[in-house]
Amino acid sequence: MDITTILKTHKPDLASYEKTYKHLHQNPGLSLQETLASQTAASHLSSLGYTVKTSIGGQGLVGILSNGPGKTVLLRADTDALPVEELTGLEYASKKREVDVEDGVEKSVMHACGHDMHVSVMMAVAETLVKSKESWKGTVVVLFQPNEERAGGAKAMIADGLYDEKKHACPIPDVVLGQHVMPGPAGTVGTRVGAFASAADSFRVTIYGRGGHASQPHRTIDPVLMAAHIVVRLQSIVSREVDPREAAVVTVGSVVAGMTENIIPGEATIKINVRTVTPETRTKVLSSIKRVVKAECEASGAAKEPLWASISSFPFTINDHETTETIAAAFTKHFGDKHDPESAPLGGSEDFSILATEAPNKNGGKGVPYCYWSFGGTDPETFEAAKKKGRLEDVPINHSAYFAPVIQPTMSTGIDAMVVAALSFLK
Repeated sequence: MDITTILKTHKPDLASYEKTYKHLHQNPGLSLQETLASQTAASHLSSLGYTVKTSIGGQGLVGILSNGPGKTVLLRADTDALPVEELTGLEYASKKREVDVEDGVEKSVMHACGHDMHVSVMMAVAETLVKSKESWKGTVVVLFQPNEERAGGAKAMIADGLYDEKKHACPIPDVVLGQHVMPGPAGTVGTRVGAFASAADSFRVTIYGRGGHASQPHRTIDPVLMAAHIVVRLQSIVSREVDPREAAVVTVGSVVAGMTENIIPGEATIKINVRTVTPETRTKVLSSIKRVVKAECEASGAAKEPLWASISSFPFTINDHETTETIAAAFTKHFGDKHDPESAPLGGSEDFSILATEAPNKNGGKGVPYCYWSFGGTDPETFEAAKKKGRLEDVPINHSAYFAPVIQPTMSTGIDAMVVAALSFLK
């Protein structure tokens, strides 16, 4: 029985999974607070007969399904939501607010990145693999990872002994697989050998001036003006210091200073996000940012050196050549021209690869092959209409308050993709 026939025969009715998706979408949990998603996944896996291990690195969990001799394949889905107020207008839109344990501030919460789709898809994948056990051999590890948005979940699961036989008894994978819903046409999937997602580094920089009365600027050192110079100067790094054949993005997403208009504050805080696709460019850009901030502070007569604090750090996602070619061949066979084997790299970043690069391997070291791919979530007609108008920027993207994948065929495609990829290794 080929993989397409296995899916036609054993893929479950998706009505209950669509209901689960809407419930998760309506009740999201911020990073480190993914209780509902974790409990929903754990309960489902247990009902299917998986061996379930919970509370790994926080809300992380794995379901293990052993089915004779063969390879061990780890399938990953992430579970956390974002501090975004949903504006989709959907009947199942999130209206939730919760206090973020990270900073103690109450925020609107939304699954603005599609992780609710990832969870629902993976639950259906788990059932499909149980129902088709007579058609494959090996071991499946279904992993639900928390805290992806802040780049902490994969690290936390590893640090908590994910692969420690004495602690969680999670089998060491031969290959690690993952996927992400993106704003492409629903029904399509995209793979790419090599670099697929950028590294991302985020910092909080506090710069110090000297506060005082707005009518007497000569007696102050204005950190707002200092911050303004820094923000503008940082934008020259990519345009004037990075090789045009490379890719890099430097974003200042937050500038906070002062409380009112007639007081020059004593300090300002800048939050900087950096995206790069090669280690060399990453090193160069990070060094340049520190040089610019230091120099602008000195030029402004800052009261003291700026204070740097790391917020998060995402690794590169570089798909293994052989693993990706195996999956791409299987995708082409199943999806036909709906599969793009030379998909553009993701605009975002991921901590997914840590689950593979930190896994013990058979040579006594670390690192096993992995592949990460994308599948579309936008209504195909809507996407095509926007494309014809030259207005693809009107299609809501991940992290937008308007991002909400059409449930079908998005869900069905995500299930097919993960099952096809997994069965490519479970002979």
